[in-house]
Amino acid sequence: MTRVWVAGLPAPQGSKRHVGRGRLVESSKKVKPWRTAVATEAEKADFGEPPYVRVVAWFYLPRPKSHYRSGRFAHLLKPSAPRLPGKYPDVDKLARSTLDALRMGGAYADDAQVVTLHAHKRFAEFGEVPGAMIEVSEGGL
Repeated sequence: MTRVWVAGLPAPQGSKRHVGRGRLVESSKKVKPWRTAVATEAEKADFGEPPYVRVVAWFYLPRPKSHYRSGRFAHLLKPSAPRLPGKYPDVDKLARSTLDALRMGGAYADDAQVVTLHAHKRFAEFGEVPGAMIEVSEGGL
């Protein structure tokens, strides 16, 4: 098993939009920096060459400022703040952008090699850096 930490803002892979002459571009400007960060960390790691791959990813998302109290209690959450990010971004779209970036970084040759995927999202706690902890190991049944 190889584990990598990627600091940064996890970004979902969204839809592509047509810009003319058969060209498609990502709708979100946040995807490219996220993919670059994941690919860079993947290039540093040694994943070997397993024929089947298992990926487990924990995404740590930043909390909106509106979840925190103000003044001297700015480090405390409001009682109404949700425990988990139940809305945007979708965990499957976070996984899509990350799996593509892992392939770009050499973790595996083809996305089709991923036979098991576990993706989790949660808020980064006060003082934690947003990002993702990603484990890649040989998969199979």
